[in-house]
Amino acid sequence: MPNWRELYKSKLRSAAQAIKTIDSGSRIFIGTGCGQPQLLVEELVNEKSDIQDTEIYHLLTQGNAPYIQKEFCEKFRTCSFFLAPNVRQAIVSGRGDYTPIFLSEIPHLFKRGIIPLDVALIQTSPPDKNGYLSLGVSVDIVKSAVENSLIVIAEVNEKMPRTLGDSFISIDMVDIIVESEKDILEYKIPEPDESVDAIAKNVASLISNGDTIEVGIGNIPQTVLKYLNEKKDIGIHTEMFNDAIIPLIEDGIINGSRKTINQGKVTASFCYGTRKLYDYIHENQMFEFRPSEYVNDPFVISQHNNMVAINVALEIDMTGQVCSDSIGYDFYSGIGGQVDFNRGAARAKNGKAIITLPSTAKNGTISRIVPKLTEGAGVVTTRGDVHYVVTEFGIAYLFGKSIRERVLALAEIAHPDFRNEILREAKLRNYIYSDQKELLPKEAKYPKEFERKVPLKDGTALLFRPIKPTDEKMLRDMCYACSEKSIAFRFFKNIKTFPHEFIQEFSNVDFSKDMAIIGLTKGTGGEEIVGVGRYYLIESKNRAEVSFLVRDDWQAKGIGTYLLNLLTEIAKNRGIEGFEAVMLSDNQHMLSVFHNSGFAVTTKREGNTFEISYDF
Repeated sequence: MPNWRELYKSKLRSAAQAIKTIDSGSRIFIGTGCGQPQLLVEELVNEKSDIQDTEIYHLLTQGNAPYIQKEFCEKFRTCSFFLAPNVRQAIVSGRGDYTPIFLSEIPHLFKRGIIPLDVALIQTSPPDKNGYLSLGVSVDIVKSAVENSLIVIAEVNEKMPRTLGDSFISIDMVDIIVESEKDILEYKIPEPDESVDAIAKNVASLISNGDTIEVGIGNIPQTVLKYLNEKKDIGIHTEMFNDAIIPLIEDGIINGSRKTINQGKVTASFCYGTRKLYDYIHENQMFEFRPSEYVNDPFVISQHNNMVAINVALEIDMTGQVCSDSIGYDFYSGIGGQVDFNRGAARAKNGKAIITLPSTAKNGTISRIVPKLTEGAGVVTTRGDVHYVVTEFGIAYLFGKSIRERVLALAEIAHPDFRNEILREAKLRNYIYSDQKELLPKEAKYPKEFERKVPLKDGTALLFRPIKPTDEKMLRDMCYACSEKSIAFRFFKNIKTFPHEFIQEFSNVDFSKDMAIIGLTKGTGGEEIVGVGRYYLIESKNRAEVSFLVRDDWQAKGIGTYLLNLLTEIAKNRGIEGFEAVMLSDNQHMLSVFHNSGFAVTTKREGNTFEISYDF
């Protein structure tokens, strides 16, 4: 447009003049988040304005939302696709409406005329040399609103960063221009509390070098970024991001080099941050801002190999139904991009779809993992869509799991004060075995500090960790995979079957006294147990009885030796004075493991068994 400068001047108006062009009864769209056109919003509620009976549509508001106040009820009716704190109470009180919809599909409401827009109030950067305005920090659904509104009023602000990507509109798409010098709205992520920090660490453990990640709206996903310092070649494809991304880019951790599409780019639709972030993204070619219909499209998301989606829930029931937009009947936030990214990541090659939530609310008085959702709570992500659920107490993998397995997995990561309440309710519903052992109190909590990744003699890496009740099925499978001889060595008799009532005795451990460590490898269908070692405390002697079982095809690889060494380390640190063991006399392999332990081992033969003991 060689004449864009003249066109720009011809469209200049004051804010008051611009707002006067809006008719009563109009449907008005207001730009998203930190990109909110503040000057236009202020003028919209000016007492001199005679606008009446209008509808205001927006996605996520930041700063003031004066149009939702009681005194403007006759002028404006707000309809939000996501409830930010500044409009939440007003909408719950009935002064506005909430439209539940996937973020990827909001633009289609505008394009197909399901929600016909009369006016779009937006904020942009100044025009570039070719006469194009950048939508800056908020492209998301704003671009679709611009393309489908009868009138577009742009607040042009030199303080708006000029972001690159599919973020531009030409001056001839704008009807009225209002110049502004207001500071762009800013947002600082709150300091995470102890539980948020622990959740973020657990999520970070699921992220591998070369993964592409989405960090959804909320404190938890954004906090995950600070625990990626040891990762390499991380890619970003996300609806939003904040300042936490900057040091990871500067340190080369986020570089997008292994992204399947949009390689080398940070792809997003909007950002929430401070002036530091806005200066950083200004004309920065690493950042590619695109509309929500692209960024949140599950098909696009699924094209990323190793895609990791991280989103937040308010409540989850014991079968895996996720509520994310309401607390009971009261709407709290929105569907947003959770389902878009959850489904996209789940369908990506080696993808991970992660739902996070603190285990409790209201200062620990209410569990967020519940037998049934609160009355009125809506399901955002169905139980069939859920893969990983993460709290500060651990990680539960639900995909492909039965209701019984889901109940146990979710109870394990619930707050200890509420775990057995979940199990008791599940028994009433016949979701789990009626004789399922209750989980132990928090004093016997899972000792995560004993998780180790260890290479064996042949270089094979195994994960060694304490056993969990949810390992019952894997332990059963291991026992069936062992030879009769190995089973006889462990249990002193030939055992042909390993039913629930038998196996659960070995998968439920009181960690305040006893210890059981399993060795895990990745099989074709997931993790498999290949070895287990345990000790039982003999309190009267302050010694422990120790035993082992290693799958036949994994014997003679050093698993038994490592298990003994780790159990010894744990027992010594707990003040236990020594180990005892009983084994069949022809179990020469385990006998040599004990004699090579470095301790002075005493061996006493009793019939066809050896009794072994030694002090630490």
